[in-house]
Amino acid sequence: MPAFSRFLRYFMAVGRLGSIRKAADELNVSASAIDRQILNVEAELGLPLFERLPTGLRLTAAGEMMMASGAQWQQGMAGLRGRIEDLRGLKRGHVDIAVIDALATGQVPMMIAAIQQRYPGITIGVKVLGNDAVRRAVIGGEVDCGILFEPQSYRELSVRAFTEVVLGFVTPPGHPISRRGEARFSVCADEPMIIPAEPLAVTQQISVLEGATGITLNRKGTADNIRMITSLVLLGAGVGVLTSLDVQTEVQQGTLAFTRISDSLLRPMTLALCTASARTPSYAAAMVIGEFENGFAALGHAASRT
Repeated sequence: MPAFSRFLRYFMAVGRLGSIRKAADELNVSASAIDRQILNVEAELGLPLFERLPTGLRLTAAGEMMMASGAQWQQGMAGLRGRIEDLRGLKRGHVDIAVIDALATGQVPMMIAAIQQRYPGITIGVKVLGNDAVRRAVIGGEVDCGILFEPQSYRELSVRAFTEVVLGFVTPPGHPISRRGEARFSVCADEPMIIPAEPLAVTQQISVLEGATGITLNRKGTADNIRMITSLVLLGAGVGVLTSLDVQTEVQQGTLAFTRISDSLLRPMTLALCTASARTPSYAAAMVIGEFENGFAALGHAASRT
């Protein structure tokens, strides 16, 4: 096992970097030791794992198969270590989470900090991704759980908790629209607008509203990043259209105002905490997921107004 583990570590680094020298620098071992391990396995298999090119090393078909199997083996070993710790009754382990961009500030970092205080033996890795990328990361086993919009159509996902998030206008406090508790989409017809672009999840809802109302927005700017949109709104560049979740922190701090769009055709978006249906969470992951389940309602629209 140790010999195979050493070879696999060397092989995966070379396959990823395309260079024995770069792998040696990264792993802090001699290039000759890495080369010897790879040559020994190639001799045992009777097939080359790499094509030796003037520009570096490229995986052969056999190398691609070894790379895929190696990734599965490493993932399996990580799960095995977690299960062994479970048997010992230790609250230790590592948990990976994927979240959408809107959750990079505010309530989710607060939840993570609270979990780390409660379970100091558990480490947490967070990936901030687009909505569809979160879905793929959960299903593919890259993370233990994910938080994303509209998971119902994905059979590979199990919804552990959910809450509703609504679409609305984002303005500086004192803007005429901000004086309304809610407003129809038509109020923005003559306003300069800062509009979300793909892959932000609200883009589709805005297209539906434009089509249904016949209103063509005065697009002064577009952005695929929530922080950029809120920054432009703060600077007076235009009115934004985002979800209540996107600006929850700014609204609570009083730096931005959120006015819900009240058109009847617009339904709330479902924000969900999901795991892969085909996988059973480790002991550490189950504890972290349970903590998120308990606090998930705080991410909803009602919570953002309190």
